[in-house]
Amino acid sequence: MISFNFKNAKKTVLCLLLGSVFNVQAEIVTVTDIAGRNVTIDNKKVHNIVLGEGRLTYALSVLDKEAPLSRVVGWTDDLIKYDPDAYRKYKEKFPEISKIANLGSPYAGDLDLEKTLTLGTDLFILNLGNLLKAQESGLLTKLEKAGIKVVFVDFRQRPTQNTIPSLLLLGKVLDREKQANEFVDYYITQMRKVSNIVQSKKLEERPLVFIEKAAGFNPDTCCSTFGSANLGKLVEEAGGINWGSSKFSGYTGKVNQEALFVDDPDIIIGTGANWSEANPNTAAVLFGYEATHALAQKRLKALADRKGWPALSAVQTKEFYSIYHQFYNSPYHFIALQVFAKWFYADDFKDLDPEANFKELHDKFLAIDLTGVFWEKLN
Repeated sequence: MISFNFKNAKKTVLCLLLGSVFNVQAEIVTVTDIAGRNVTIDNKKVHNIVLGEGRLTYALSVLDKEAPLSRVVGWTDDLIKYDPDAYRKYKEKFPEISKIANLGSPYAGDLDLEKTLTLGTDLFILNLGNLLKAQESGLLTKLEKAGIKVVFVDFRQRPTQNTIPSLLLLGKVLDREKQANEFVDYYITQMRKVSNIVQSKKLEERPLVFIEKAAGFNPDTCCSTFGSANLGKLVEEAGGINWGSSKFSGYTGKVNQEALFVDDPDIIIGTGANWSEANPNTAAVLFGYEATHALAQKRLKALADRKGWPALSAVQTKEFYSIYHQFYNSPYHFIALQVFAKWFYADDFKDLDPEANFKELHDKFLAIDLTGVFWEKLN
């Protein structure tokens, strides 16, 4: 069973550093981004940033508690659509973020390049998972011709491998190295609270876990899941056997419901977020900063009652859960890891308190306070 390997993480970081050339006096840094591209930039002159996804806010936030979005001039509106609770939470504290331009999706070919130039963009931050689309659409070529620096980061495809180098990379290009190092130290400490215990678990002790991606987003559609990546990887890091890892070689895949029912996993975890504004018909559990336990429990019960699901062992034994979907693209996914570990091994992790750690994360690193609900167990 693969576990979070700090030696490999350090090795990856070392490679990043070896691939970097720093000239402090000239205030120029050359970094190797997560796509393996060398990018040279004057990190004292990064004033205007465009985010390829609005949800990269989660990463910027841990690097600048006082003004996380002060340099962001443009983004895609996915944070507004798919995590409106978080958007409103930040807007309440920083009303000026309502002026951030929605430039369209850089991956779908509808990016407003002219407006991107008009905004005086110095740096464009993109997710690694969209590298191929960015290349095929000609986006990279267009941005480079316009003199706009581009870096790729990754908190989604290989979260346990790429989160640390992504944060250190952002720390360098944004001139926030001290803050990046502080968060990375915190991240490693939080990850170790799980990895130090589950690495001794034998295969026969580990539960079979099915994680349903965006459970109920489309009420009449079932299902998709993760392979050995993203939250599927975190299931493995938390000591579970991820059902999807044996079915798919890639990041994600569609589920044959009959095969799932035959395998009858020990534990089922759906992901949810407040998608009610993007999709009013959604049956998902609406986790986020405005969520309540009462509504989360009602929606979780409805998911458990879908046709055929009440017969599953996980539903009958109440090992049926849901968790905040946006952990899947966030540098603080260690909270999901800790929640999984407590669900899988309640006795081993009886002293671990993810709720308290999530609050501590907000108090230490984020500009907003913790409210709402982010995970739920079926009662």
